[in-house]
Amino acid sequence: MAGLDAQPGVSKPDPILIIDGVKRRFGGLTAVDVDHLEVQRGVITALIGPNGAGKTTFFNLLTGFDAPNEGSWTFEGESIGGVPSHKVARKGMVRTFQLTKALSRLTVMDNMLLGATGQRGERFLPALFRPGWAGQEAANRERAEDLLGRFKLLDKKDDYAGELSGGQRKLLEMARALMVEPSLVMLDEPMAGVNPALVQSLLGHVTALRDEGMSVIFVEHDMDVVMGISDWVVVLAEGRVIAEGRPSDIMNDRAVIDAYLGRSHDEPGSTPPDASADPKG
Repeated sequence: MAGLDAQPGVSKPDPILIIDGVKRRFGGLTAVDVDHLEVQRGVITALIGPNGAGKTTFFNLLTGFDAPNEGSWTFEGESIGGVPSHKVARKGMVRTFQLTKALSRLTVMDNMLLGATGQRGERFLPALFRPGWAGQEAANRERAEDLLGRFKLLDKKDDYAGELSGGQRKLLEMARALMVEPSLVMLDEPMAGVNPALVQSLLGHVTALRDEGMSVIFVEHDMDVVMGISDWVVVLAEGRVIAEGRPSDIMNDRAVIDAYLGRSHDEPGSTPPDASADPKG
């Protein structure tokens, strides 16, 4: 990423996700208006912007939880606009949510097993013949235990998910996403509401995903987190990409400073504040 120009819409050497002309309107409000954006494979890309910038809506569009008014995008070279969310996940593009979606009345292990794809025992006729799917379920359970061990949740596997703390639910959701064996992981505010004692653990897990060859996009308001682990930063404001570049580029970008502080802020060389302390952040 070192040789790329820090400008909106810049082409990447090996993009895993390419977005063109995606717009989402709600009545007279345009929530997302992204002309062109490429997400580089194998790096951690942060998506930042003031509250209401359209970050979560953008995630919802790309992962099939919402439909755009216009636009297209490709994942791994394949068009996935209009593809339902469960099929997007099967293709290897998974997401987590700002408000966790753990099924609180199921155990932690059952939550994990739900994330596995292609389970033969879920179909009516094969389900009648246990020998045909027992081996697959055992392999899924083994993988789930390995992931729970990695996320320090193995001793909770038989507990109900609703009994976990907020931070542990974030870890569970991330672990469950990995049951799909994805190539792109999209994390919507993974640090929000997490006890500070768990933040460093979560950060370590995010960087480990990249180190294992996965691509990561995450939404975050804490600028220390963004600058600490991101390889590339994309900035949204009023639904548009106003800047993108390396963390060092973004910290001194005038458009980013204006987006966070307002255009009345006119001290050259100042840097954006920690957005987590901004009531609009």
